[in-house]
Amino acid sequence: MSWPFPDATEQRRLLTTGQISPSELVEVAIERAVATGGLNAIIHPRYDQAQEQATLVEDLAAPLAGIPIAIKDLGCAQEGLPHHHGAQFLRDLQWTETTDSYLWSLLRDSGAISLGRTNTPEFGSTITTEPLAYGPTTNPWDPTRSPGGSSGGSAAVVAAGVVAIAHGNDGGGSIRIPASACGLVGLKPSRGRVSVGPEAGEHRGGLAVDGILTRTVRDTALGLDVIARPWPGDPYWAPPGSEPFVDAARRVPRPLRIAVSTGRAEPACVDATLRAAGLLEDLGHHIDTGEPTDWYDDEVTDQTIVLRTVAMATELNSWQRQIGRPLTEDDVEDSNWWSAELGRTLPGSMYVQAQIWLQQWTRRVTSFWNDHDILLTPVLGAVTPPIGFLSDPLEGQQRLRSLIGFVDQANVSGQPAISVPIATDPDDMPIGIQLVGAYAREDLLIQVAAQLEHSAPWASRRPMISG
Repeated sequence: MSWPFPDATEQRRLLTTGQISPSELVEVAIERAVATGGLNAIIHPRYDQAQEQATLVEDLAAPLAGIPIAIKDLGCAQEGLPHHHGAQFLRDLQWTETTDSYLWSLLRDSGAISLGRTNTPEFGSTITTEPLAYGPTTNPWDPTRSPGGSSGGSAAVVAAGVVAIAHGNDGGGSIRIPASACGLVGLKPSRGRVSVGPEAGEHRGGLAVDGILTRTVRDTALGLDVIARPWPGDPYWAPPGSEPFVDAARRVPRPLRIAVSTGRAEPACVDATLRAAGLLEDLGHHIDTGEPTDWYDDEVTDQTIVLRTVAMATELNSWQRQIGRPLTEDDVEDSNWWSAELGRTLPGSMYVQAQIWLQQWTRRVTSFWNDHDILLTPVLGAVTPPIGFLSDPLEGQQRLRSLIGFVDQANVSGQPAISVPIATDPDDMPIGIQLVGAYAREDLLIQVAAQLEHSAPWASRRPMISG
């Protein structure tokens, strides 16, 4: 198949009309995975199993029947497969899962065929994908640069044309940032839209949610329809829409009230955001400037640090019980060890106070969507950095803060947010812009993203490294 690799929606059409078989489609994907192996994106390949699974596909009516995908090696547990969370001690133990997550059961039952699990930073705790356990994943657009994180491995295989859909998750921009860095569509669903069961009710204090990365908006809608299902016992439950997301994606929205805010982003990211605003205004939407009061309050970061450090301490404590021995500083990367050590020192009352503060902040800021439909911002404060830029022990954390001022807010509030690759910088690196919608209004974000895709198509752009 020539570039661009057909998106999943087109693959489905080719399969159901008999123009290609599941085995042929999977074979092409494997060939592309091997050809782009230098990206270091797929760290647990299952190519033989995928080929065998493709021969067994009989019912092409399922939404992803016969379509190859990739799974991030953080969450979306698959029985019998490695699940190392980017951690060296789990790699050394050759840890495998004993049960399927609800999420994987939905993808599996939809007919999707997993080619393997993709690279992630240790415990998904940063926005670049450079774990000591497996080494860095590189960006298909420029192998000296990061593909973002923590869903960087998944983003790289989609951008390189290996698969059309890959699983990711987002606890602080970890879907949207790789989407921006790799020229993809990345939707963070509303809190409660996708279950993290059966092992957990929430992840990272409710900040994190699973989703997918794609090259086209219609594939995002297709994938969301598969995974958007609440399960009994889930602590959050996003109300369902009035129609499937794939149907919503075909609808032109009414003229919307869209606010634009560029914060302290660098000029290239500001320009991309303003370009998107201009396109939306041309499409008939009402554009003004502004953002919710306290949207950029530094206290949000400080309070989420409490949740994240306590979550890291809890996660490492859980792993100690599961592996039957204490974890030491030699087992865990420095930043995560420090995070867990801090989390262990914080009293329970501080954790509860942080949650209360963030809930009160959420009530204040979400009233903004009473008068606006969408907030438009950059995704990152700058174009994706070089490999190693955030790993510097002295300056890494400060550099990180300068990049991520636009993404945490939607994780705290639980609102849906989507990154679409509307522009490139002078070096032809992708730049994503972010649309933030009211809670449970993924349908509206998908509709507006589809309008932008029609006005400024991106799916045919080819990165430097591609299958």
